[in-house]
Amino acid sequence: MNGRITTASLDDPLYYLANFETVVHWVATHHGDLLTYDERTRLDRLQSLSQAARALLVRLVMRSGELFRLSKLNYPELGVPESEALDELAADGWTEDDPELAIDELFRLLTVAECRHALAPILADCGLPRAASKKAMLTDCLELAPAPRRFTDWWPDTDDRLVALHHMALFDRIRLMFFGNLRQSWSDFVLVELGHHQYETVPFTPDSRAFQQREAVDRYLLMQACRDRLEGGEPPADIWPDIPARDDSNPWLESRRGRLLMELGRQADRQGDAELALAAWSDSGHREARLRHLRLLERQGRHQEAWDIALSAQAEPRGDGEAQGLERLMRRLARKVDQAPPERPKRPSIPEMHLTLPQPAAASVEWAVLQDLDSEQTPVCYVENTLINGLFGLLCWPALFAPLPGAFFHPFHIAPADLHREDFVSRRQALFDDCLAALDSDEYKDRIRRTWGEKHGITSAFVAWPALSEPVLELALHCIPAADLKLIFQRLLRDLRDHRSGLPDLIRFHPEQARYDLIEVKGPGDRLQDHQIRWLEFCLAHDIAVSVCYVRWQEAD
Repeated sequence: MNGRITTASLDDPLYYLANFETVVHWVATHHGDLLTYDERTRLDRLQSLSQAARALLVRLVMRSGELFRLSKLNYPELGVPESEALDELAADGWTEDDPELAIDELFRLLTVAECRHALAPILADCGLPRAASKKAMLTDCLELAPAPRRFTDWWPDTDDRLVALHHMALFDRIRLMFFGNLRQSWSDFVLVELGHHQYETVPFTPDSRAFQQREAVDRYLLMQACRDRLEGGEPPADIWPDIPARDDSNPWLESRRGRLLMELGRQADRQGDAELALAAWSDSGHREARLRHLRLLERQGRHQEAWDIALSAQAEPRGDGEAQGLERLMRRLARKVDQAPPERPKRPSIPEMHLTLPQPAAASVEWAVLQDLDSEQTPVCYVENTLINGLFGLLCWPALFAPLPGAFFHPFHIAPADLHREDFVSRRQALFDDCLAALDSDEYKDRIRRTWGEKHGITSAFVAWPALSEPVLELALHCIPAADLKLIFQRLLRDLRDHRSGLPDLIRFHPEQARYDLIEVKGPGDRLQDHQIRWLEFCLAHDIAVSVCYVRWQEAD
């Protein structure tokens, strides 16, 4: 499978058409077996349209909704009147002229003045004053419950034209199969010049695809429809029966189902439907769902039930955050169920430094501390999460960009699609073991330098190139021992979603002693977050020099 895609230059006024057709061709070529005969036939018909009609179709697909007024379409790059392109689209079944629409759809298309003019007879029946707001007009009109009508029946004397876009479900399916999600819009690809970015070249095979069966695409689309209904304000209880049953054969889709159930439970809880919230969270594999489930049981006074579940969960927590939450919860519950509270873990004392500095006009508190501590002998860099993640990304580049099934399914990934799945590391265990084994000798320095040179500028979720200049890289390789990097990288791999953040803000290098220390900066009123505390305690437990710098601003004269 060829992983190359050529994208159009922004100098081409129809660049969006070229990019759109690139996506359609990619999906038709590499996912054709997941399309029905009718869908493939419909896509083949695209090329029979004129360039202007195809370009207008793309513009409509990228816009919000599926109803469009001709008066609102203004695309001079088509080279022909929009009405002419619409005629061609309608003749080939891509659009429908003068469609039926409900009154609330009509209100979304018209201005206040147009509503008053078009709906004058209905508004008169409602007894509304002429100065009534659009919202008031719609509310009263909905009470009359008029049946859907064609646009020209709602507004007989209009000189405008309304069209409905057809086959949007097909374009959503194509977008899903290309991106592997519906979070990214057509504009994420069609309206950018991707040549401005470099992407790692990963070999493609049929196994690389996000979906292997049409049923998986259908399952995703069903869950997305449920999420759209939830975000649209539909009661969670009405959506709950339509959520597909658990299916552990596809961990990726099951994780999406877990997120949907997590959100449905959250909405149900807010609306006072505790039993539905408990059911949703109990069925969700989301890392936060179990803790929310337990806290709701606690609020309901079901202490023994919560204790029993928490006791079981404590054996296999879903990450450090849940482990910490379970400890706090069980400490509260222990008194209610007459049990001994869990032993409070011994926490190290985190070293502190205190600075009183003049408050800068624009710079952040981190930069103020950096400027105070920085010297020629001990250079200080503001790195936060970028340095450690960058070194990890460079050393483990072969593992991160390994062409595993379902990891890279189009040429524009900045990270594997399964990066946050529970089996991400286990699927690549041998590759990560090989990368980290390089830390047992000086080989890791050569690997990191070589990757920095060969891959420089290639977009990566781990490597922020502007923050990882060659001087900073060399200081890090000189001052940070391989043993420290190995410990830190191993912790990253235990939970890449959570552990990539929370690292200290500053690193102070001591080149003459080939050592370093990490500094977390807190301004007035700021306090340490849980994930930051976990990193600080980890460093102290492994003799990695770390401290928290608390800053006060000097009082103005």
